[in-house]
Amino acid sequence: MPRKIILDCDPGHDDAIAILLAHGNPDVELVAVTTVVGNQTLEKVTRNALSVARVAGITGVPFAAGAARPLVRKVEVAESIHGESGLDGPVLPEPTITLDPRHAIDLIIDTIMAHEPGEITLVATAGLTNIAMAVRREPRIASRVREIVLMGGAYAGGNWSATAEFNIIIDPEAAHIVFNESWPLTMVGLDLTHQALATPAVAASIAEIDTAPARFVGELLEFFGETYREHQGFDSPPVHDPCAVAYVIDPSVMTTRRVPLDVELTGTLTLGMTVADFRAPAPDDCTTQVAVTLDHARFWALVTDALRRIGDPAP
Repeated sequence: MPRKIILDCDPGHDDAIAILLAHGNPDVELVAVTTVVGNQTLEKVTRNALSVARVAGITGVPFAAGAARPLVRKVEVAESIHGESGLDGPVLPEPTITLDPRHAIDLIIDTIMAHEPGEITLVATAGLTNIAMAVRREPRIASRVREIVLMGGAYAGGNWSATAEFNIIIDPEAAHIVFNESWPLTMVGLDLTHQALATPAVAASIAEIDTAPARFVGELLEFFGETYREHQGFDSPPVHDPCAVAYVIDPSVMTTRRVPLDVELTGTLTLGMTVADFRAPAPDDCTTQVAVTLDHARFWALVTDALRRIGDPAP
């Protein structure tokens, strides 16, 4: 049976590709999409998610908007990477589906509680505000989700500061809540996602598909590549968020290591750092692990296969 996932995201170029991968792969079932402030304002990323749904031909899946600001801190967006809209590059189609009237945290809670324990996997590719608020509002979801798989953090260095990754540092208090809950948690951090480079060969393989969604991804990667070259010095852009979805589809696409994790909340230079304690073997009660190495070819094969399966949805 396909693994049922809730995707909590902030589209965002790589979030858009994560949505397409989740929709197009037969081994996962996208049961809900929730949005949270992050790469851009909540209004913008929510509109982007609905536009991606139209590109992919997604219907019958609830989309809900969530937190418009972090738990404690001011809003900080990634316009330098994702542009003014949060999804600059392609022309975004007008959405054809409407938002679920529920707040994202209510949709998350309702969906988890409506399924049997262990049925729902939470995939988070944004700041963790919605997830933290959901588990504080309804603590029972911590024992009912199968696991949390998140794109965020790093065990060696950062990208938004010298020590912290963007999704964590924009709401470190929320991340601290999520990392310290009892659920199994897999951190797919920069250590892994910086291996998921959209090389010219990858771009060419996507272009060969020659469908509207594939051309959309090509335009995303073109803009994403330019901003990553300008602001972070990458020759090819690392496409972070689909890595978390790929892990749920096929955990063997990457290697992982079980290790205690926590989030720094008070360091002057290390705020938002995800601290992995590799000093000794993980204790028996450790519920956290980090992704370490990626099979680049197999990862991108999952993405291109999903795009082929999506095909050209009806307008």
